[in-house]
Amino acid sequence: MIRPCIVFNDRAEEAINLYVSTFPNSRVVSIQRSEADGMIAKGKVMIATFELDGREYTAFDGGPTFKFSEGFSLMVTCKTQEEIDRYWTKLTADGGEEGPCGWLKDRFGLSWQIIPEVLGQMLGDAKSGNSEAALQAMLKMKKLDVAELQKAYRGTAVA
Repeated sequence: MIRPCIVFNDRAEEAINLYVSTFPNSRVVSIQRSEADGMIAKGKVMIATFELDGREYTAFDGGPTFKFSEGFSLMVTCKTQEEIDRYWTKLTADGGEEGPCGWLKDRFGLSWQIIPEVLGQMLGDAKSGNSEAALQAMLKMKKLDVAELQKAYRGTAVA
C-alpha cells in the first residue's frame, strides 16, 4: 500500500481535525502522542492515521525542519460550485491564503487545489469548445467559478 504522509511543523492534530470535519467519509483512525520531550515534543503527534473521503493518510509533528511547498498539494475534485465554495471557505478560514487558478494554502501551510470535475474536459477537449478561452479565464481566477469557465469554453463570455 502507498499512503501519503504529511509532516507538519506543528499542530498536526488541529489540521487533521479540520480536514476530517471538512470532507465526507472521513475520520481519525488513531493518534499517538509523544510521551516525553525528544525529537518530537511531549504531547505532540508522533504518528496519526486518518482518512479523507475514504483515502488513508498518516501525519505527525516534525518540528521546524519541515516546511510545505506548492510542489505537493491535495487535489479536491468537485461536482458543483457549492462544493467548491464550501471547501474553499473552510480551507482558507482562519489564516489560509487564496492562490491562483484554484490553489490555496490552508492555515497550516498545506497546498490544496479545489477544482471542478468538468475542468479537465474544458481544458483538454478543444473540439467541443474553446479550451484556450477556458484556460485564459481560469488564469484570471483565484477560486474557480464553473459558470464563468463554461461561458468562456462555450464562447459566450463577455470580453
